[in-house]
Amino acid sequence: MSEFGKVEGKTFLITGGASGLGAGYVESFLKDGAKSVAILDINEQAGKLLVEELNKVYPGKVIFIKCDVSNEENVTQAFNEVVDKFKTVDVLINNAGIMNDSSNIWRKATLVNVLGLVSLTLKGIKHMNKEEGGKGGTIINVSSIAGFMKNFNFLPIYAGSKAAVLHFTHNIAPTLTEGSGMRVMTICYGATDTPLLHNMDKIAYDQKFGEIILNSRSDHYIQKAESAINGLVDTFKQGSHKSVWLVTDDKPVQDITQIINNAYEMVQKAIYPSMPFN
Repeated sequence: MSEFGKVEGKTFLITGGASGLGAGYVESFLKDGAKSVAILDINEQAGKLLVEELNKVYPGKVIFIKCDVSNEENVTQAFNEVVDKFKTVDVLINNAGIMNDSSNIWRKATLVNVLGLVSLTLKGIKHMNKEEGGKGGTIINVSSIAGFMKNFNFLPIYAGSKAAVLHFTHNIAPTLTEGSGMRVMTICYGATDTPLLHNMDKIAYDQKFGEIILNSRSDHYIQKAESAINGLVDTFKQGSHKSVWLVTDDKPVQDITQIINNAYEMVQKAIYPSMPFN
């Protein structure tokens, strides 16, 4: 395992960490020896309760900061507060996300899924980059198989936001050279057993699509939340800079970087053959 993949002694900032998969990441990294973990989440009640419980086992190692990642002022204040408290951020996990294409939620969801993630990624790079006075570090951006599947028409807005995460991370990672001391990676999840998956009729772009998906869940393999959590932890421990990882069907995490690169190259050669691909 490289120095990058070591959990011990590092400070983690995890968005959307108050519940669900995010809370699972928090607990897993603490068990593996993280020095400290900062949870950023809009759910204050869940966040404070989680911190209270975890600090009984890991005294003083966990803090919660209420933060709406779609609000730039909130993001700036929260990031600075983490740095003030722990003096550094070694690992940033951009996990916060909303899967909801309903008419009254999709705008907020897109702000969280895209703008919030981009803003925190840029702040993380500026803070960590050795070429700008930082100490190096890791950023993992959470995407989804929705970001590269052809037919995801029951959640087209969500799919677009996750495609944006994949493409943004794929393009910003190469701007960081070895001298930056950083690695930036993407992880994509398949269908995972979370509460949202059981409310498709309420969050779909069109109710009829949601009802179809809800009624056909038994036809699709839904992985356990534990598999997704373990997949992200393993990605942190194994992953290299610019890599893309897939966790689906309760299988071990898979490096799909070459598959993604091949797809990009094939399209680019078809539409712009004179442009070199690297």
